[in-house]
Amino acid sequence: MTSGPQDEDRSATGAARQGYGHSVPLTTVAEVVARMEEIAAPLPRGDGVACFTRLYLAVTEGVRAELAAGTEFRDARFLERLDVVFAGLYFDALDAFERRPGSEPHAWAPLFAARRARGIAPLQFALAGMNAHINRDLPVALVAVARELGIVVEDGTPQHADFLSVNAQLATTEAKVKHEYVTGWLRRLDRIVHRFDRIDDVVAMWDVERARDAAWTNGEAMWAIRDSADLSAAYLDSLDRMVGFAGRGLLVPADTWLQKLARLL
Repeated sequence: MTSGPQDEDRSATGAARQGYGHSVPLTTVAEVVARMEEIAAPLPRGDGVACFTRLYLAVTEGVRAELAAGTEFRDARFLERLDVVFAGLYFDALDAFERRPGSEPHAWAPLFAARRARGIAPLQFALAGMNAHINRDLPVALVAVARELGIVVEDGTPQHADFLSVNAQLATTEAKVKHEYVTGWLRRLDRIVHRFDRIDDVVAMWDVERARDAAWTNGEAMWAIRDSADLSAAYLDSLDRMVGFAGRGLLVPADTWLQKLARLL
């Protein structure tokens, strides 16, 4: 069982609509972007939450550009609402942790607990956040938005087509940010000295399109059991714990001796 504010309604719908204390709910993608900027601005660049938030901000700005450009979507209302509800789950988890550590969902606990740990690369923090957010939060957001808009979470729907259509844009943005996280003179020298690098393993084990495909499948499963509060809660709890386990694997320190030496210079 998850702890904290989720105990009142642990189903997928309850998890998305409950919130952890936002006095003014966000309603637009522009407000989501502003909230991310507010989170990242005061944090040191090496803070794990800042590393993830910068990646998430770049992805969200890409989605906002697609919506603003009038890209041909079959249900743009669905995409914008999903973006807002989805982001709100991250904000809620962070708010919960900052008010009472341990009350956040299990999926987010590894990132928040290790956010200031040494030896963990910025890319690891960013991908651990993506792991928690896509694998745990996205199915929850899909079910909540489907209920709100009176649609279904099902393959072959206009909403599924739109969901898939943004994958390429998301993958491009993610790849760009990944590249920014693993460049620099120290990084280049380190790759020469250390032919085999754990960061390569971290990058290889993460792919945003595969994660989103899995999230849609989990969303379909949650949608199918949505009317059973107990079963829905048990499913989400199991998913939450499994995603948290994967997050801990992504955050195993990956520093080489050269990178440790650089911190002393």
